[in-house]
Amino acid sequence: MFNFCPPVDLSDLNSETFPDGKRYYTLPDGTRLPSVTTVLGARPKEALMKWRKEVGEAQANAVTKKATSRGTNMHKLCEDYINNKDDFLKGVMPDAQEMFLSIKPIIDKHITDIWYQESALYSKTLGMAGRVDLIAHWDGVLSIIDFKTSNKIKKREYILDYFLQETSYSLMLEEMINIPVNQIVTLISVADEKPQVFIEKTEDHIDDLAQAIDYYNKNKK
Repeated sequence: MFNFCPPVDLSDLNSETFPDGKRYYTLPDGTRLPSVTTVLGARPKEALMKWRKEVGEAQANAVTKKATSRGTNMHKLCEDYINNKDDFLKGVMPDAQEMFLSIKPIIDKHITDIWYQESALYSKTLGMAGRVDLIAHWDGVLSIIDFKTSNKIKKREYILDYFLQETSYSLMLEEMINIPVNQIVTLISVADEKPQVFIEKTEDHIDDLAQAIDYYNKNKK
């Protein structure tokens, strides 16, 4: 059983996703802020564009759709399991179940004292909002924890945006409740492979995050 111990209650935020994939959150005072993924996604993704060109748009869209569906289902499993639901595996597609079960022992071993799960966070200073997967203790250290899925093993240099996303949530939480989170953890369930765990320091990614936000602000339409 996971223990939930949030230091303060956080209000939820309404969000709206537009046909172009961009998402905006509305704050309690009516301010609208772009999502973290909208901001980080503004920069050109050369490797992704190259892959789509190589395999063709139809194949790329099919692969992306399948991966997105599997990732969504796996995230829901993580959420339900950490919420201590007994029937969390019921009715879930086998591929998502398999990916979740590969990371379940890691979750059981390392994650305790849940602060927030699937909670909306925002920062007017950063000009962004988003919904964090999990804020909890990883081996006793308060951490932003992000669950990801992948078809293959990831090299660290290919997932820097994951670290920026998690750093964003760390800074948002600190702005909201004045408690810093100095560690970010990325737990990746990899198809037919052992899971990957990346543990980073928040401070190491702040400068790169600032550059990404600056790029978005200069190029937004």
